[in-house]
Amino acid sequence: MDNTSAIQPSDILVVVVLRNEIGRLPYFLEYYRKLGAGHFLIVDNGSDDGSAALLRQEAQRGDLSVWHTCDSYRGSRFGLDWSGWLLMRYGHRHWCLTLDADELLAYPGMGRHDLHALTRRLDQSGQRGFGAMMLDLFPKGPLALQEYDSRTPPTDLLSWFDPGPYRALRQSPQGNLWLQGGARDRVFFATTPERAPTLNKIPLIRWHWRYAYTNATHALLPRQLNGLYDGPNGTRPSGVLLHTKFLPETIAQATAQQQRAEHFHRPDLFDDYYALLASGPDLWHPAAVQYTGPDQLADLGLCCPVDW
Repeated sequence: MDNTSAIQPSDILVVVVLRNEIGRLPYFLEYYRKLGAGHFLIVDNGSDDGSAALLRQEAQRGDLSVWHTCDSYRGSRFGLDWSGWLLMRYGHRHWCLTLDADELLAYPGMGRHDLHALTRRLDQSGQRGFGAMMLDLFPKGPLALQEYDSRTPPTDLLSWFDPGPYRALRQSPQGNLWLQGGARDRVFFATTPERAPTLNKIPLIRWHWRYAYTNATHALLPRQLNGLYDGPNGTRPSGVLLHTKFLPETIAQATAQQQRAEHFHRPDLFDDYYALLASGPDLWHPAAVQYTGPDQLADLGLCCPVDW
């Protein structure tokens, strides 16, 4: 359903490519509506769990447009072709927030300053984007034993995280940060840390039709945009993407994703990762910290507050 004619010049756009996210969508949409999102541009990649029907229902509110495709996620450069087209077609001059359905943007002061206040302050300071670290959240106890209600905040269940260690370096030729570490690095990639997930993202950009993401939201062109994020303990204003991957449903999703082989350039290299995830592991450890809010993350150096 295409409601893009309702987009207003001041709207902040949320761009998402997803598949089978019925457990996350209700809270995800509520979260970003309350935060000030003006319009959702969503590509549904062949969902068969009720997500497509929910999105059609939500589109009746007029602030959401949805497109459906069963084409290959991997063949679309892991969704970049789809999200990139939406950004080019509708994003020019808008602040655009490009996300996965398991990412909740958090930043210090968000209880008093919504997305409009944040982007207004970024405009005033001449900053064209806002970087964020993806922070893996997890429950205490085996994942296989958890229960979750899709209308409640995922952080009620996923309330723990690793405060460190994290490692980062600048890559050539684009100058993008490469940030790794945290829970998935510790649990799934302890012996192969070079394969651990990339945690740096620049999800919020005052979009221009000349811009393009080149690797999810980890890197952009033109290359100078990659300097917008300098990682943990950095000095540029930044937030955190609370990563809610580890809900109980991810156990079944792990098997399905392994069979589809759509999420990695070399899916065969991640068989051990999928097998361990499908077992419903306990990600908690004594050095984990319980999440209390974005101000806590700023105190730990995981994001840098905006000068309100």
